[in-house]
Amino acid sequence: MEKLFDAEFPDIRENYGIIRENIEKAMALSNRHDEVKFMAVTKTVPPERVNFAVGLGVKLLGENRVQEYLEKRESYAPAEVHFIGSLQTNKVKYIIDKVSMIHSVDSLHLAQEIDRRAAQHGIVMDILAEINIGGEETKGGILSENAKSFCEELETLKNIRLRGLMTIPPAGCGEEVFARMHDLFEEIKTERKGGLFDTLSMGMSGDYQTAIKHGATIVRIGSALFGQRKYNNK
Repeated sequence: MEKLFDAEFPDIRENYGIIRENIEKAMALSNRHDEVKFMAVTKTVPPERVNFAVGLGVKLLGENRVQEYLEKRESYAPAEVHFIGSLQTNKVKYIIDKVSMIHSVDSLHLAQEIDRRAAQHGIVMDILAEINIGGEETKGGILSENAKSFCEELETLKNIRLRGLMTIPPAGCGEEVFARMHDLFEEIKTERKGGLFDTLSMGMSGDYQTAIKHGATIVRIGSALFGQRKYNNK
């Protein structure tokens, strides 16, 4: 792809190559032949560095903060954008027509607002139900024991489309947590009466290879690609 900016970022080029290689190795070791999407998480990363990653081949960006995204989006090179951060209901209206998927749906109240705003724009928004697989009090998300009933509630809304699940496993947890999340995803997928349920967003910079081993279809990678957070911290 033609360079999008004159700036060259050798650290991103090197990191991108390592991540792509690690993803391919993890898929081969797991005997997987489907697709794992590499999402570049752009929180606090300047647009020129994001665009350089897009120029290397990144096709999917993950945004955490509404205001930061709105300020940077006009500077971005063309790429698909998902919203992955905690989302307040009063901020839904600002992004509903600007992203293709919302990962962090963790309440019926939020889902209803997404549904309402999507209806106003005449669209159906793809969403993921956020699951608190570790049962951590400091994290958002639906507890695993309530996941099935929550997904059933989401299915009643006409202008959202439940595409799967999202989770942030506890830091340093064992593989059994990832396996339990994959089992939950497969259980809900099997019990659904119809519709596309194909996305398990799981795994970040420190554990994406383990996540791939346990069925992740999107891995969300920030610091392993762009370096440790040291930019404009809005």
